[in-house]
Amino acid sequence: MTAPVLRRPDDLPPTAATATTVPAAASLAQVLGPGLDQVVQQLAATAVRRDREGGHAAEQRELIRASGLLALTIPEAHGGLGGGLPEFYEVVRRLARVDSALAHVLAFHHLQLYGVSLYGGPAATAHGARHLRETAEQRLFWGNALNPADTRLTAVREGGGWRLQGAKGFCSGALGSDRLTVSATTAAGGFLIGIVPTRREGVRVEQDWDAFGQRQTDSGTVRFDAVRLDDEELLQVPGQGPTPRATLRSQIAQLIMAQLYLGLAEGAFDEARRYTATRARPWSASGVARAVDDPLVQHRYGDLWLKVRAAQAVAADAVDLLRRALERGEALTAQERGEVALAVAEAKVLAHRASVEVGSQLFELTGARSTAAEFGLDRFWRNARVHTLHDPVDYKLRDLGRFFLDGRIPDPTAYS
Repeated sequence: MTAPVLRRPDDLPPTAATATTVPAAASLAQVLGPGLDQVVQQLAATAVRRDREGGHAAEQRELIRASGLLALTIPEAHGGLGGGLPEFYEVVRRLARVDSALAHVLAFHHLQLYGVSLYGGPAATAHGARHLRETAEQRLFWGNALNPADTRLTAVREGGGWRLQGAKGFCSGALGSDRLTVSATTAAGGFLIGIVPTRREGVRVEQDWDAFGQRQTDSGTVRFDAVRLDDEELLQVPGQGPTPRATLRSQIAQLIMAQLYLGLAEGAFDEARRYTATRARPWSASGVARAVDDPLVQHRYGDLWLKVRAAQAVAADAVDLLRRALERGEALTAQERGEVALAVAEAKVLAHRASVEVGSQLFELTGARSTAAEFGLDRFWRNARVHTLHDPVDYKLRDLGRFFLDGRIPDPTAYS
């Protein structure tokens, strides 16, 4: 374990819990074995109630912090667990089966960490290791204020850094975080990305997220009032063109969405079949004594499973292709990057469809009594419906069709 790095006062975590180091004995196998099982069980125990209540899941986020999962993707050389993409996405999917909101928060934490490694600015090079090391040592939680579709946040050059003014919406995980990844536009029309401690003077995180699904993702607004951003905290400087490798961040994000959708589909399927086997009554015209013996019910479950299975298989292929692309490093070509984007688009569309369709159709197989609030089965559809609106899958289908018609790979953007 390396010695803690001295930091400015506005970088200091607010509680002793955030300053607790990950035990030296903790290993990837322990965290992904009994540790993950325990987290899944504890989240599942309160998932229905918390979905109804919404708000900030402070207790559950501290559970995740204590589990060691915040260091999952950080290299061992920086004090992390050294998990790769397959392990990361497996964790996201397993959590999403029982609690897609907290799975989203954890996934976006790691998305910010991948950004630290992928971008080429000062913070990604000279200071990137420090950020990763501090995150592992102090169990820091990262939030997202990078939403590229929201251009209200501006950056003005000031001294040896920048002054941030404005706001960002859909800032998943920002509330209760220790670090934020932010993006802002400059007066000259440039674009920068940097790292800001959440408790820096002038940063205000608002708890104004009120969607009917994904209620505990803390995806509200962050306001910046004359917030300083030092040059050394930049991940991408204005005018800097990203390399093909750097643009893989958007593919990591898109595949996070696919894994969340897939976890929702798997969770909905499991809850529905459990209800059918233990609580559902057979329809009077079926001629059977148990709902599970109804051939129409059996047929429908078979059809729903194929939607899940297809999404699982295509998502696994996309994870493997993305993993190999990351391993290529700076040798990654634009064509190879485009092939990753196509594979991720396939996975996202199929997972999107599976989550929405399974979450909706399950009620046709479980019956009217299953709509009681105590079961919370509606949360799967609501969470999927809200989350699948992140960006239109019609454009993913357009990208796929265009490639197969004229060979054009997707243009690198924040969503493709």
